Amino acid sequence: MGRLGDAAASDVHAAFVEFRAKESDKCLSAQCIYCQSVRAKNTSRQRQHLLECPNYLNAMKEHNPQNPLLELAANGTPTPAMKTPKKRDLDTMVNGFQGDASGSRSFPIPKPSLERDFQMCVQLNPKISVGPGIWGQRNWIAFVSGHWNGRWGKGTVIPGGQDKQLVAQDLSTHVENNCLLQTHDHPPAFIAVRTEGWRVGPREVLEKLDDPMQSDEVDPKSYSFRLYIHMETGDTRYLHLNTGMWIGSGIRRGTEVIYDAYRVL
Repeated sequence: MGRLGDAAASDVHAAFVEFRAKESDKCLSAQCIYCQSVRAKNTSRQRQHLLECPNYLNAMKEHNPQNPLLELAANGTPTPAMKTPKKRDLDTMVNGFQGDASGSRSFPIPKPSLERDFQMCVQLNPKISVGPGIWGQRNWIAFVSGHWNGRWGKGTVIPGGQDKQLVAQDLSTHVENNCLLQTHDHPPAFIAVRTEGWRVGPREVLEKLDDPMQSDEVDPKSYSFRLYIHMETGDTRYLHLNTGMWIGSGIRRGTEVIYDAYRVL
């Protein structure tokens, strides 16, 4: 087999998604990502399927003409007439991939949703310019104070948090910040928060946002300020936060930044 054997086997595996349709199944199933046909995992049969799959062969001709399977198809296996591809629409993604009748099974994939979970407001010190780096302008901004409230509690933002910015030439700004939340419990709990994201929009809008005297005038809908949010604590009352996932949406108001955090369910 040589080059064709090893390379073709690698290409075969890359063209399929492997899964176990039921926990009780001893063998894996494999689904072609080009036509959604499902069959038992078997390299030889999967290779034969690809040699007869017009969607796969046409994709390889256009994007990877050096694919060894094309050589196998050209030299030994005729390419069948083009079939109408199965529609892979939203309903299919929500309800599960449907294979053919030869031993296929469906496996529904849950669709995540968002739930507004808490809001945080932070007062900022004036930014400190670190200067231009190889990736852009670097700025550091310290947190003066703040407060937060949400579905699972409320409290304050302890002074000393830090916002690290990387500003690109078009003024798009990558932000990373770390801060510490204190709850209003007795005794209080402490929760470490780390966020990362981008603030993007038209240049003239971002110029105003960077000026505390003008940022109040900016329509929040004229730019995008989106964040990933991670939280960590050792307090047993809030351990559920350690495994949560959040997406944040922020706005700038003068020397204050306000975040709405949405939990991914």
